[in-house]
Amino acid sequence: MENYNETSTYFTLLGLFPPSRIGLFLFILIILNFLMALIGNLSMILLIFLDNHLHTPMYFPLSQLSFMDLNYISTIVPKMAFNYLSGNNSISFIGCGVQSFFFLTLAGAEALLLAFMAYDRYVAICLPLHYPIRMRKSVCLLMVAGSWIMGSINSCAHTAYALHIPYCRSRVINHFFCDVPAMLTLACMNTWVYEYTVFVSTTFFLVFPFIGITCSYALVLLTIYRMPSSEGRPNAYSTCSTHLTVVTLYYAPFAYTYLRPRSSRSPTEDKVLAVFYTIVTPMLNPVIYSLRNKEVMGSLKRTIQKFFLNCR
Repeated sequence: MENYNETSTYFTLLGLFPPSRIGLFLFILIILNFLMALIGNLSMILLIFLDNHLHTPMYFPLSQLSFMDLNYISTIVPKMAFNYLSGNNSISFIGCGVQSFFFLTLAGAEALLLAFMAYDRYVAICLPLHYPIRMRKSVCLLMVAGSWIMGSINSCAHTAYALHIPYCRSRVINHFFCDVPAMLTLACMNTWVYEYTVFVSTTFFLVFPFIGITCSYALVLLTIYRMPSSEGRPNAYSTCSTHLTVVTLYYAPFAYTYLRPRSSRSPTEDKVLAVFYTIVTPMLNPVIYSLRNKEVMGSLKRTIQKFFLNCR
């Protein structure tokens, strides 16, 4: 059987949008979502960088989350938009590997970082006296660095495997980006061993962190419920519920896609689910985690006031 790795230097991405008015409408929605994510995350990065009041261990992971989301969505949407507008759905073999590497690095790092941020909230509310020690600057740096390093190592392993397996079927990937599970359907070798490693890494990067986040917020809610004063309790419940909703939108579709065996996957279902963890959550994160925060909003007002004062 012919080995297409040696005779072809590109893949073809089928994309997300059907060639119709509905497809154009969905494309416009995705672009608006992308612009909102771009503005929201870039604003958070600049705001935390410029305002000294936000130079605390709590906001450093938030700035990293915005940086991850900014790069995360930029890895997927611009290429998808270019393919749709130009009608050229091809992507080079190397380009596919680069996109896959950055996607997996950022996805894995963000999954771990969200778990660390949930732990930060747990310590702040349930163990406030221990917070200065447990969440000191060196610990936050270690958490962020660990997220990046583990995400990169995991990504290197999966991308290297995906680029070295023989592809002897069609080079058409039924997805809107170079997703490794979608690429595996084109392989002409038995990939059950690799699928097992995908299961293990998905469990480590998605399932365990999600369980940790759920437990952290459960303990936070329990602590708030046991407080003598009910003042601020509705706001705390609202904050926890919105955090858990956004986290679920990220982890659940991601884990469901990657934990299923290849035989039970549906390309259409995979693409719809991928929209949630590649496009929707990077737009929601700066709103839910940052812009609903009183300190951040106060910092935003101060920064805008300083800007207009300097312009006079």
